[in-house]
Amino acid sequence: MPFTAEDHGCPGWKGEMAERIRAFDWSATELGPIDRWQQSLIAAVQFVLGSPLPLVMLWGSQGYMVYNDAYAVFAGGRHPYLLGSPVEMGWPEVASFNRNVMDTCLAGGTLSYRDKELVLLRNGQPEDVWMDLHYSPVADDSGAPAGVIAVVVETTGRVLTERSRQRAETALRETDERLQLALNTGTVLGTWVLDVRADTLTGDERFARTFGVAAGQAVRGIPRSATGAAIHPDDLGEARRLTREATQTGKPYRAEYRIRRPDGEYIWVQANGQCEFDDRGAPYRFPGVLIDIHERKIAEQALRQLTETLEQRVTDAVAARALAEEQLRQAQKMEAIGSLTGGVAHDFNNVLQVINGNLQMLAADADDHPATQRRIAAASQAVKRGAQLAAHLLAFARRQPLSPAVLNPRRLLSGMSEMLHHALGETIRVETVLGADLWNVLADRNQLENALLNLAINGRDAMRGEGTLTVCAENLVVTRHADIPAGEYLVFSIADTGVGMPAEVLERAVEPFFTTKPNGHGTGLGLSMVFGFVKQSGGHTLIDSVVGEGTIVRLYFPRSHEAETSEFADQSETTVGGRETVLVVEDDAEVRLTAVEMLAQLGYKVLTAADGDAALEFIDSDVPLDLVFTDVVMPGSVKSVELARRAALRLPAVPVLFTSGYTRDEIFHHGKLDPGVTLLSKPYRRDDLARKVRGVLNAHRAALAAAPAKVPARVLLVEDDSPSREAMGELLAAFGLQCTAVASAEEALELAPAHRYDILLSDVTLPGLSGDALARALRHAQPDLRILLMSGYGEQANIGEAIPGVRLLPKPFDIAALRRELADWGGHIEPT
Repeated sequence: MPFTAEDHGCPGWKGEMAERIRAFDWSATELGPIDRWQQSLIAAVQFVLGSPLPLVMLWGSQGYMVYNDAYAVFAGGRHPYLLGSPVEMGWPEVASFNRNVMDTCLAGGTLSYRDKELVLLRNGQPEDVWMDLHYSPVADDSGAPAGVIAVVVETTGRVLTERSRQRAETALRETDERLQLALNTGTVLGTWVLDVRADTLTGDERFARTFGVAAGQAVRGIPRSATGAAIHPDDLGEARRLTREATQTGKPYRAEYRIRRPDGEYIWVQANGQCEFDDRGAPYRFPGVLIDIHERKIAEQALRQLTETLEQRVTDAVAARALAEEQLRQAQKMEAIGSLTGGVAHDFNNVLQVINGNLQMLAADADDHPATQRRIAAASQAVKRGAQLAAHLLAFARRQPLSPAVLNPRRLLSGMSEMLHHALGETIRVETVLGADLWNVLADRNQLENALLNLAINGRDAMRGEGTLTVCAENLVVTRHADIPAGEYLVFSIADTGVGMPAEVLERAVEPFFTTKPNGHGTGLGLSMVFGFVKQSGGHTLIDSVVGEGTIVRLYFPRSHEAETSEFADQSETTVGGRETVLVVEDDAEVRLTAVEMLAQLGYKVLTAADGDAALEFIDSDVPLDLVFTDVVMPGSVKSVELARRAALRLPAVPVLFTSGYTRDEIFHHGKLDPGVTLLSKPYRRDDLARKVRGVLNAHRAALAAAPAKVPARVLLVEDDSPSREAMGELLAAFGLQCTAVASAEEALELAPAHRYDILLSDVTLPGLSGDALARALRHAQPDLRILLMSGYGEQANIGEAIPGVRLLPKPFDIAALRRELADWGGHIEPT
């Protein structure tokens, strides 16, 4: 006969939860009806109900919950619904945690947690809770684990209290550390107490260090007068007055004064305190603190000084601005003068070119007639002086074409020594001072020598033929200078012992045509030429002069880290002509005629063009050309640089020789000619023209001979019209191209696998497969194939989806257009 609950002692269960357990229908759970519970289960429930701790038993594999009154309080609003429900359903937010508990304990293990943090739902909101949890298995009647006993003690309050205490202790400790740090290393220099009746001071260790007394002595007490020795004499009287006032009135004490430190330096401090009085109203105790206010006082003094000097600073700022505006006006004036002089030099050189060219041709026709040759020589000498004048103007305008090289200053000045002595005469003593290991400079050698010679001659004239001229070269590193950027410079200086220049003359010294010399003794272009040349070379010029003592001019050139350029001589001294064809491009009719006649005298065949547009027609035609001789500055839409580019694309390429009296910026950048540019400056002599033309032609011929052997580009021509196909084939052969001509796209596709072509030239409209479809097929097999399609619709031809890199040529087209298209593609290729 089975046991009943009453037989197992269930009537002995007491409390609210005992009643609820008896009343609950357990038949739907793994526990079964209560009257059939095992003895071990009844004993376990008895243990749970009898414990004052919050206990819950989880029975069976699902963990059906049976708990006591203390646990019911813990469960809160979930009680009594937790009774008899599986633990994972009762506490879904920690289901995985409880599943681990069930698996561990039903396997015979135990678990224990101290202040375990969990997130539980309370009053519908997630809440952090901490608990002490202990889990042990419960055996059934057979001795096998059948459930789990859980001891649940919430420790949330204790944990939060402990954390709050720890935070408070940490904050207190940090505050104390900050206070100690401030007292030891911060603004507080010590605390003190004045015994008014004994007139003695006691203080802490910091106070003792501040006043330079022993720490033990400060603790025992020192006479108040002993501290006075450390206070600045100028502040001592005021500090004592404030002390008397504080002890008499009881008002807060605040005094600022300077204290001498052991190193002899004074620092500003602030003493704060308030006197205490006894019952009879007599002062007896006066505590206080000493604070470091040195930085604040220094800042206040600086501000006061700043305020006091504000008016002066405003005046200085206004003066500086006026100086800057004056410098700007001077720079603008010099730039305007430079542009003007550059333009004048251009026209002047054209006039000189006409005169010089005709003189050269007259000299050739006059044979050896002495009188005629003498007159021609005199006129040529006048042209030379005019050319020098124009060169000075261009130098000042920074439009002079330079040929810079890396120069060694020591070697340069050594080579100029004889020239300087010859130019200055015997009565001028020349001293040369050279620094050690002089840096190289990048400059035009001829122009630099001219600049130094010009300055030396100016010094000779300033000394009126007698005195000492000092030529100096030295390395200099500029770090801070109002007029010169920081950097490494090689500085040339020319110093004389002459009359010097007053300020008003010095201000205008580099202006062109400004001179203090008598009429006929100077052009006023010497210093302006030097100024422009140095500026164009990337350098700077400074002039210092004192009336009655002399003048020194310094030329700053940026240091060059490259090796010195090796010297070479021009071997083409002989005037040589030729029979090649030269295209002369010049807008000035008289200059053009002069150039044509000189070239004709030299044996060349000459063609002429008045501007770049007319010259381009020659270049794009079949007219044989060997050289283009062009002015740099020309009217028209086609400029000289573009003309040179198109000449280089011609088949074969044509070299270009530039000429100009004023280069502007077409072939001239950063103070020197562009790479690969050859220039013949105006005015030029016939012999100069002959050497330059012959040199360019010979150099071009040598370059072609030295170039790797080239083979003609291979062209596949597809044209269904037979006469057009034959004419096109002959024209391509005349261009130096290797042509294979076929009548259809299908024939072209048959040839393509066995042959490699460089260019496809095809009509768009063909019988059968179209030209654009052929282009796509061949491009797929040969991605680098260049494609040119011809159509009567030109660029509007319908070729479907665009083909990258394909050019459309309208029909009918002229030879020049086809030449341009092929020239852009190079015309020839390297052999494979």
